[in-house]
Amino acid sequence: MKQPLFTGCGVAIVTPFHGGCVDYEAFRRLVDWQIESGTDAIIVCGTTGEAATLTHEERTELIKTCVAQVDHRVPVIAGSGSNNTAAAIRLSEEAQALGADGLLVVTPYYNKATQRGLIRHFTAVADAVELPVILYNVPSRTGVSCTAETYAALAQHPNINGVKEASGSFTLIQDTLNLCPAGFSVWSGNDEDTTAVMALGGKGVISVAANIIPREMHTLTELCLHDEFAAAGALQLRMAELIRALFCEVNPIPVKAAMEELALCGGELRLPMCGISSENRARVKAAMERFGVAVP
Repeated sequence: MKQPLFTGCGVAIVTPFHGGCVDYEAFRRLVDWQIESGTDAIIVCGTTGEAATLTHEERTELIKTCVAQVDHRVPVIAGSGSNNTAAAIRLSEEAQALGADGLLVVTPYYNKATQRGLIRHFTAVADAVELPVILYNVPSRTGVSCTAETYAALAQHPNINGVKEASGSFTLIQDTLNLCPAGFSVWSGNDEDTTAVMALGGKGVISVAANIIPREMHTLTELCLHDEFAAAGALQLRMAELIRALFCEVNPIPVKAAMEELALCGGELRLPMCGISSENRARVKAAMERFGVAVP
C-alpha cells in the first residue's frame, strides 16, 4: 500500500519579493523558521507562492534553493502544474532533477478539460517521473473539478499519491475516500476544513495559515492524527476568525500583509496581485491580535 508523502501540516510557502525580484535570503529564513516550528512539509511554487507570475528560471531556482535549505529535514513538494500537459511534464521532470521529494500538480486551468482529459493529463505527468504526485483540485481558481470516479481511476497509478482537495465539497471528499484504495491520501486544501477532513480520514493540510501560525497548524493536525478531535475542534474554532481574515482578499494578498506586519518578509506582490486595502489590513491585524499571533 502507498504511504502518504507526508502527514500533518505542510505549508504552502509564500515567495518573498524585494524590488521586483525574488528575495532568496528571506525565503531561506522562512524555510528554516517553518521547520523549527514543526511544519511537516514545504510546498514551494504553489498558488500561495505566486507561481503563476514566476519566470521559469525563478521557479527552478526556488525549488533548488528550497531543497538545499531543507536539506532532507522534511519533504519538499514542488508545484509543477500547468494547463499545458507538455509544460507540466517539463516542470515535473526539472523538479525531480532538482531534488524535490514530490510534486503538486493542479488541474489544468482555463482549458476546462473533460474528466477523460484530466485522467490523461495527470497520467502523462505521473508516467514521466518517479516521484509521488499529489493532485490539486481547486475549482474556484481553475474552472474544473475532478470527480471521485476520476480520483479512483488515477489512484491506480503507482506514482499518484493522493489529492489536495480545495473544492470545499465534503460530498466529493466522502465519495473519494469510499471509492479510492486506502493508499490514496487526501489532504485538506482549505485551512478552515482541516479538522473535518481529517475526521473523515484525511492525512493533513496544505496550509496558507501556516505561513504565520506554523506551530498552531502543526498542533491542530497532530491532535487529529492522535484522534483527539474534541481538542482539535476547539482549536479549529479558535482559529476561525484569523483564517477567514487571511482570505478576505484573494490569496496570498492577506497572508503577505500579515507576514509584513510580523516582519517575516516584505508584503510585495506581483501584478495582477496588488496590495491589500487599508480596511482589510486593519481586519487582518485585528484578527492576529485577538488570536495572539506571536512575532517570531
